[in-house]
Amino acid sequence: MTAADRPVRVVVVDDHPVFRMGMVALLSTLDGISCVGEADGVATALAVIAERSPDVVLMDLHLGDGSGVAATRAAVQAHPWLGVLVVTMLDDDDSVFAALRAGARGYLLKTASPDEVERAVHAVAGGDVLLGRGVAARAVELLRPAAQRTPVAFPQLTEREREVLDLVAAGLDNTAVARRLALSTKTVRNHLSRVLTKIRADDRGQAIVRAREAGLGGP
Repeated sequence: MTAADRPVRVVVVDDHPVFRMGMVALLSTLDGISCVGEADGVATALAVIAERSPDVVLMDLHLGDGSGVAATRAAVQAHPWLGVLVVTMLDDDDSVFAALRAGARGYLLKTASPDEVERAVHAVAGGDVLLGRGVAARAVELLRPAAQRTPVAFPQLTEREREVLDLVAAGLDNTAVARRLALSTKTVRNHLSRVLTKIRADDRGQAIVRAREAGLGGP
């Protein structure tokens, strides 16, 4: 078997056992990809990477014994050929750029489809940089000179929080927002609670008014 014919060897690093098991199961169904190990923390991840020599590591950013950013930096320093693909729920600018500065070649949200995961794994294994759809658009915007950037409503919000507020301002209830964004209703409630705090709105109604005044909630 030539190098080109060999499956992409992947290690999954995530401290949430249900998600980790699900990702391992998904990878086992994808052509040209082989899951060769898994880990739930920084120390175990670095040990598994050293032992199994994967091509790609799927890395969460919140790990039980530390940061996925620190794990990414240490892994890439020790194994410069390694492709790290971050798969996380964190969609704020600080998390994205911290991961990329640490050496990650890709960044997906955990809401990514199986097809997106498959494409990202192969792209990162091939040396390309791949960012998820929402992440890529924001990265391009932030790389523009300040004078050319499009003003963003409520810049204190993360992209996900802004999406939730936009849908709430459009008249959707929490259940409908959850279905639209493939989230749980509890997660939507948590996002909305943080939104109210960040934009200093007393309640949902006031948040909707402010969001519509800022241009959100449109068709």
